[in-house]
Amino acid sequence: MRRRPGLSARLKLTLSYAGFLAVAGALLLAVVWVFLLRYVPDNSQGLLGIAPNRYLLVRTFAPAAAVAMVALLVFGLVGGWILAGRMLAPLTQITDAARRAGNGSLSHRIRMKGRQDEFRELSDAFDAMLGQLESHVAEQQRFAANASHELRTPLAISQTLLDVAHKDPTRDRGELIERLRAVNTRAIDLTEALLLLSRSDRRNFAPERVDLSLVAEEAAETLLPLAEQRRITLDVTGGAARTSGSAELLLRMVANLVQNAVVHNLPAGGTVTVHTEAHGDTCVLRVENTGRPVPPELVPTLTEPFQRGTERVRADGHAGVGLGLAIVHSIVRAHDGTLDLVARPAGGLLVTVRLPGTP
Repeated sequence: MRRRPGLSARLKLTLSYAGFLAVAGALLLAVVWVFLLRYVPDNSQGLLGIAPNRYLLVRTFAPAAAVAMVALLVFGLVGGWILAGRMLAPLTQITDAARRAGNGSLSHRIRMKGRQDEFRELSDAFDAMLGQLESHVAEQQRFAANASHELRTPLAISQTLLDVAHKDPTRDRGELIERLRAVNTRAIDLTEALLLLSRSDRRNFAPERVDLSLVAEEAAETLLPLAEQRRITLDVTGGAARTSGSAELLLRMVANLVQNAVVHNLPAGGTVTVHTEAHGDTCVLRVENTGRPVPPELVPTLTEPFQRGTERVRADGHAGVGLGLAIVHSIVRAHDGTLDLVARPAGGLLVTVRLPGTP
């Protein structure tokens, strides 16, 4: 945005300091006149007929007062320029850092020294913002690289299958079509998951009142056939847990958690428990499943995009896209909540979601 040139902050402060000193000097002269010179008579006779009068005093005092006013003005300009420069030096550092960040250098930090004041507080806040931006950009770049790799794989497989069909017209078309269908389904699932992840990150939803207990029951009812197919007991317990947010996103969050708990519940015959409750201003959702032990060092990476802790199998037999818990994490963040994952000592995982509650 182009702006018309104006006075710098340093020059404005300098003129303010000089103006303040000039006004203070003028007030001092006014006080001298009001409380001293005005009471001296114009013509007075003292001993030997000689005494000071107002005319002589004003004539003697006026040049000295003018010189003092000029000196105060010069002192205010010079001193104000120096003081303003020293006071605004931290702001110059922050401006330089902002320009570097605008040019793409997010690794630079101000790290302003000295005692705590407004400029140091602004500097620390700016450094924290740069750190968050750098982390977010790195995460987005890593996510874009992973997404392009994941999308390239099904497209490359489709291209290979089409080349094989072109070179070998006698090949079984039914098998080819089925394999293309499976690859295309995986690409569609991945694209939809990426779009959902992007939508939840933008927080462009109208908040509404949602009861997590009802959402949990709906998700469990939808995934009950998958649980029965794997001979897994699926239970929903607890009471009402009301929050505010997107009903669609919260349903997807619970469905992803329950689906992950079911497909990771190996060997077959385990249990999945979904529990909801309210604690004061917080509503809690817990999804716990049995299964194989999860290495503790693997738990923090499960919410990262395209991270697969163990083999993921969907209800239709295809491998997952590795975005289930990443989508959950994004939805929880969009609703100002927290997500905790804990490996159960006996095997399986305990996932706890805490969201702000509503009365």
